[in-house]
Amino acid sequence: MSMDLEVRHLRLVLAVAELGSLTRAGDRLHLTQSALSHQLRDIESRLGAALFLRVGKRLLLTPAGERLLASAREVLDRLDRTETEIRQMAPDRAGLIRLSTECYTCYHWLPPLLAKYRPGFPRVDVQIDVGATHRPLERMLAGKLELAIVSSPVRDRRLTVRPLFDDELVVIASPDHRFARQTHVKLADIREETLFVYPPREESRVLQNVLLPAGAAPARVEEVQLTEAITELVRAGLGIAILAPWAVRPLVESGAIAARPLTARGLKRQWSAVMPKDLAEVDYLREFVDLMARHAPNQSLRRAVGGSRRIARRTGT
Repeated sequence: MSMDLEVRHLRLVLAVAELGSLTRAGDRLHLTQSALSHQLRDIESRLGAALFLRVGKRLLLTPAGERLLASAREVLDRLDRTETEIRQMAPDRAGLIRLSTECYTCYHWLPPLLAKYRPGFPRVDVQIDVGATHRPLERMLAGKLELAIVSSPVRDRRLTVRPLFDDELVVIASPDHRFARQTHVKLADIREETLFVYPPREESRVLQNVLLPAGAAPARVEEVQLTEAITELVRAGLGIAILAPWAVRPLVESGAIAARPLTARGLKRQWSAVMPKDLAEVDYLREFVDLMARHAPNQSLRRAVGGSRRIARRTGT
């Protein structure tokens, strides 16, 4: 018996099953609803079985459709892996890595990595997309990023997650500030302060997820785009900020600013590299992630915070 199904048919069934709508599936496959409906009827005619039932506005799989969907996923996954492996066999391959992060401070340790990476992959273009900082995963799923550095949970099965490093957000203040004489900063202490945050304040995770729920709203919140501007305002005693210590390590170690943990337990995060599942084994992308893991700023974190705590203890607090 001849093979009646083609790869395009499998992609169609997968799209309709995942999206539950001919319109949305058509958008993904760049087909009109009419063309998609015609192809679906053609597949069902070839197989002699209905694959979907319409329930309200959604298309639900029949038992035959469930069976075909399972095979479609297996076949398409294998084809994608084979294509990736073949591309990796090509000599002197070129590539593109569009990268973004969930936090502006992460951009501080990326430039030295690029200098280490480029000699091994001179034809791979690494582009940093600062505009995607607040929505990196959305941009990735839209096909506009190959790599994201995030600290929020990732639960989408289309993405691969690799842990990179842990860090701890700290309060930074002027050396003359009362916080510099404390071993840590209590949440209630923030109520009397001006807090500098990256814009927009509605997306500041510390402000929205930690301070406000605890009833520790700052007396004033000011949005400042650049880390350098924030640290200058803090040095001048005009307010405080809550940042990763490795982003301000030279200033902390020189004594230009003080860094203290937020609460006695600290405010810890885990950072991960996220990439589309079908790109996770591409060698030039994998090597870039390996490089990030090897040169992650966790050691800088320990030195900066450790130095701040020792300074506070020497002042008798």
